[in-house]
Amino acid sequence: RKKMELLLLLVICQFTINSVKTHSVSKPNIILLMADDLGIGDLGCYGNRTLRTPNIDRLAEEGVTLTQHIAASPLCTPSRAAFLTGRYPIRSGMAAFSRVGVFLFSASSGGLPSEEITFSKLLKQKGYATALIGKWHLGMNCESSNDFCHHPHSHGFDYFYGLPVTNFRDCKPGQGSVFLKGAQKALVIPLQITGLALVSLAIVQYIGLLKVPFRALSYFLLIITISLLVLFFFFYHFRHLNCFLMRDHQIIQQPLSYENLTQRLTKEAMQFIGRNTDAPFLLVLSYLHVHTALYASENFKGKSKHGLYGDAVEEMDWSVGQVLDVLEKHNLGDKTLVYFTSDQGAHVEEISSAGEVHGGYNGIYKGGKSTNWEGGIRVPGLLRWPGVVQAGAYIDEPTSNMDLFPTVAKLADAQLPSDRIIDGHDLLPLLQGKVTQSKHEFLFHYCNAYLNAVRWHPRNSESVWKVVFFTPNFSPEDSNGCYDSHVCFCHGGFITRHDPPLLFDLSRDPEEKVPLTPETESLFYEILRVVHQAVDNHTRSLHAVPNQLSWDNLLWKPWLQLCCSSLFQSCYCDYESGGSSLEVHSG
Repeated sequence: RKKMELLLLLVICQFTINSVKTHSVSKPNIILLMADDLGIGDLGCYGNRTLRTPNIDRLAEEGVTLTQHIAASPLCTPSRAAFLTGRYPIRSGMAAFSRVGVFLFSASSGGLPSEEITFSKLLKQKGYATALIGKWHLGMNCESSNDFCHHPHSHGFDYFYGLPVTNFRDCKPGQGSVFLKGAQKALVIPLQITGLALVSLAIVQYIGLLKVPFRALSYFLLIITISLLVLFFFFYHFRHLNCFLMRDHQIIQQPLSYENLTQRLTKEAMQFIGRNTDAPFLLVLSYLHVHTALYASENFKGKSKHGLYGDAVEEMDWSVGQVLDVLEKHNLGDKTLVYFTSDQGAHVEEISSAGEVHGGYNGIYKGGKSTNWEGGIRVPGLLRWPGVVQAGAYIDEPTSNMDLFPTVAKLADAQLPSDRIIDGHDLLPLLQGKVTQSKHEFLFHYCNAYLNAVRWHPRNSESVWKVVFFTPNFSPEDSNGCYDSHVCFCHGGFITRHDPPLLFDLSRDPEEKVPLTPETESLFYEILRVVHQAVDNHTRSLHAVPNQLSWDNLLWKPWLQLCCSSLFQSCYCDYESGGSSLEVHSG
């Protein structure tokens, strides 16, 4: 009888263990942490020996490190669109045909289309509490200043606390301007032409060759004057109009204050977790670090070995530690998948007006943000889920930030949409060691809307081939970036096309130093043939969609401007100051 009781007890225990494990695997909490412009070489777990990132490194020790994790675009807006939808940004119209590949103003009409399905929409339908805290950068309004058609709420997030656009140099007084140099270049020729036209008209009028109606001349001068006044108003008030903090639909701080900003974002994240300990939740914590303008709170300023950039990295690491600690406090560690990444590689051209390096380190990889060299698209990829995901494992297979969409959808028992192509693949079999090869045989690397390169990992080979159709013209030529223009561009005189394309084997030459030739690689033409066939298949899968980054959708539209007071009061309010902050220890 005692044996029967013991056997029954063992069966009950096993059933309980299996039930707990099944419950945790089927609907875990999900925390997705995304840095901005962080270099893969900035973290200890990827080889950095001078910056202190113990909390991010802890994710690597207790989880999986992806060493060939690829951003779907080397720019913020399209990369984030791909991350949320699991689709190449060209499919959603979030890839530009013009020079500007990201949203620059809060009152632009472009944004992530409402027809797109985000993982937050899927998880919300499955009963998850959902929040986005930090940077959005995927649009706000369409036709009026309160339709919020592109707002996080319209894409499945119950709660939003953060910036609608991004963190610009122009947002922080004394940090210079992203736009001034470009605006000066763009305006010089039109102003010269206008001035020359006016002088010419005055001369021909004076000598009697042509009679110009006074009314026509007056209208012309009026239009020019109004245009210049609007431009002056916009750039003079840029910080108030574009750099502000929102909670849901309400502006709570305009312009944004950097004082204890990371602490405020972290506190919001911790409070969201605390409010949702008894039900599954999705938290996307999208850091402003380390996009310029750089900032750090007093507890971190001057503490790192890499100036203000290093201070910002170490403060972000502190924030990651706070999130992990609050999971432990509520006994949620084993029930939560935590992911850490960056939206693209480090912005190597970022140099402050004082000459200090304000861009990150991409390790051994070439180039950086805005390019499809490895330094622009190879990003950190860390996933921790104790008891489910391998601890301390390294995976060198090609993976993408688009893979998070199908991964979290499956974990939430959500059905993937069947009416569209999903380019990402479920990561869990790789993370659990059930398979050893990524499902990504091909990855397509876009520079804005232009196909720049293709990655091919044959099923029966260790090689990872990369075929590059064009490369950015670095300036100066012997540098590692486009320092003269601040970022690299994707077409015209800014690039060099290659025929035949450049070919690299990233398994042997991850630094992309020596292009292969028919003489050095016997399979050269066969590789190009296979890749061109893959490009043809991929291109046929694309359908025409409205361009969300057209000039019309990018331009500032005053009637879409969000303002917590009025334009004539410089859009000023502050409902944040005086709030409590977290206790911070930088050491």
